Amino acid sequence: MTIPEGQVVCRYCRMAHPAGGTSCPSCGAALDIRTAVARSGWVEQPPIKDMARIQFGQSRVQIEGTYVPVADFALAEPDWIFFSHHALLWTEPGVRLSNTSLAGGWNRMMSGLPLIMLEARGPGRIALSGDRPGEVVALPLMPGRQIWTREHRFLSATGNVSYTWQQTGIWYTTGSGDDKETHYPVGRYGDIFMCQQTPGLLLLHAPGNTFLRDLAPGETVLVQPGALLYRDMTVASHLHLEYPQGGPTISWRRAFSQRTVWLRLVGPGRVAVSSVFGHTSSLSINQHSPATSRRW
Repeated sequence: MTIPEGQVVCRYCRMAHPAGGTSCPSCGAALDIRTAVARSGWVEQPPIKDMARIQFGQSRVQIEGTYVPVADFALAEPDWIFFSHHALLWTEPGVRLSNTSLAGGWNRMMSGLPLIMLEARGPGRIALSGDRPGEVVALPLMPGRQIWTREHRFLSATGNVSYTWQQTGIWYTTGSGDDKETHYPVGRYGDIFMCQQTPGLLLLHAPGNTFLRDLAPGETVLVQPGALLYRDMTVASHLHLEYPQGGPTISWRRAFSQRTVWLRLVGPGRVAVSSVFGHTSSLSINQHSPATSRRW
């Protein structure tokens, strides 16, 4: 990739921008801090600073606050965004709201209640929030790039971003008879976003801190299923089961029923995880989707 003179490339979103700023105008990541890299290769994405602005089309979004950040959009007349109704904080009267016209619609549930996808068209201002502690993660999407995101992490996307969903196909069962239960450690569905012809912007709400890693072809990494935030569509994923063995206090039967459930990711591509996640039950798994395993 040739970088134009006087510009730098953001290592978090990989977009080129003029040098000298304190934050990336494409993703809002702070650039005036030292990069934090773990020995395992994970890079911490710095949170978007309070009042940082991100440009898209003729519009912009300003991220306000740090504990429960708000995405404050100033929409120009030709631009529009879509979002789930529960994220709406306030809007100016000039902003036109309507149900989404996206192909396939939006048929999802959260806590047993339906989610309604809305469109907002400028001119005017509108504010959205994940309504819980965490970070807003901004992902500029170039034409042709596809991103898979964990369900219920979506905050908003520009109107030129196409949306669809698919079943994750990652599951396992516990119990038996009337007590049998099916678990979906990365959620039952995953959201897929892509731009066709012009660059777009996708906003996610991530609990805790966000960490990134670029996987080489065939490179693998194990993560807690609940920690996965997003991944490139080129990254494959499946269950991985770890069985403890040996030791004076672990019988064969107990070792078989007590296992650790991981999500195995296989490159090439980028993956992102959150530092706050729910732990996965691993007792007495009866059946499961395709998985690798290791006994130790």
